[in-house]
Amino acid sequence: MKTSLKLSLLTLSITLMISGCDDSAKIDPARQTGANPELPAAQNFLLPPMQVPRGAAWKQGEKPTVADGLKIEKIADGLQHPRQLTTLPNGDILVVEGNSPPGVTAKPKELIMGLVQKASGKGGAGGNRITLLRRSADGQHWEKHPFLNNLFSPFGVQLIGDTLYVANADAIMKYHYDSGATSITDPGTELTDLPGGPINHHWTKSLLASPDGSKLYVGVGSNSNITENGTGAEYRRAAVLEVDVANGASRIFASGLRNPTGLQWEPQSGKLWAVVNERDEIGADLVPDYLTSVQDQGFYGWPYSYYGQHVDERVKPQRPDLVKKAIKPDYALSSHVAPLGLLFYTGDNLPAEYRGGAFISEHGSWNRKPLNGYQVVWVAFKDGKPQGMPKPVVTGFLTDDQKNVRGLPVGLSMDKEGGLLIADDAGNTVWRVSAR
Repeated sequence: MKTSLKLSLLTLSITLMISGCDDSAKIDPARQTGANPELPAAQNFLLPPMQVPRGAAWKQGEKPTVADGLKIEKIADGLQHPRQLTTLPNGDILVVEGNSPPGVTAKPKELIMGLVQKASGKGGAGGNRITLLRRSADGQHWEKHPFLNNLFSPFGVQLIGDTLYVANADAIMKYHYDSGATSITDPGTELTDLPGGPINHHWTKSLLASPDGSKLYVGVGSNSNITENGTGAEYRRAAVLEVDVANGASRIFASGLRNPTGLQWEPQSGKLWAVVNERDEIGADLVPDYLTSVQDQGFYGWPYSYYGQHVDERVKPQRPDLVKKAIKPDYALSSHVAPLGLLFYTGDNLPAEYRGGAFISEHGSWNRKPLNGYQVVWVAFKDGKPQGMPKPVVTGFLTDDQKNVRGLPVGLSMDKEGGLLIADDAGNTVWRVSAR
């Protein structure tokens, strides 16, 4: 059977399965937000609930909607899946462009889920590169420079001194960087390997340097939903790794985090925080993704339990000894919003209401009806802890009828002037938000 016919039949099967299920969410996302989210009984599905918006590029002049008192502008487009952003000391901005590496699809279900996700604009080759953006001398536009090429599904990036560290899908590479340079020709050397392999279910590797520059913290997602690819495939996964910059030696800093990303230091407490994508296939209202502090040697439940000590009965064998140790996350973001970016705002460009808290980018659901996420929200902090409800700040990536998605927010950064920068994955754009 020809590949095109197989895909047509598969698409038809997906459509029939989706249309034949009454699996819509029953809980308002607001009731699944904060320190004590409402958690319904788990359900079991052959395939998870699905609602897939069509990918639709931004039209000329279109842009996301921002909250009162803010404005938004496009500072770069024509990129290839921009994922992460970092602002260099001289004000240049690095844009990491990458998408999932080529690999083996383990099961038919994963093939179906992959096709579903690609329909919303998440497919296509990534740039496997880093592009540098520099504000022009007159301040009116941003120049684009090819900065670093020949990467392998890159995601995290950090600068320590004159060394640039890039987290590929399977290793951390390091490159010499000269301040003010618009390109790197150094072929690079490997600092340490990272969990990869032909499946590499969660391929993105987030990266954060310690304040003193001696360590790198790496967010490594699981290699499955709930270990269905075998526990051996989960070695050093669903964890935050701590890597010694001097010699590349690493240890597991925290575990049981299904897909930790957006690693950041909370300014007031100095603690490590992350946003985490939780598990699928037990309902449109389970499990809430979350924002949490990450404790040294802390265990956060995956795969044996979720949101503390709520046991996932699908996992065999059970581990009640580990469930007893599972730490309840600090703050739920509601189910299936897919948070990927986190930024504690320390600037003074934005209005005062955005001081002392965090911006979170929600890449958006595909396994929930109605859809959830597809926005950048603001969460206030007090005494080093999140407070109140999230405030939508940048919206409009998803059309009001939920049929079309124009962009997918991922990485967040702050430029030297205090503007909020957003990497728009499907829109292949970088947006800048500032005070009106």
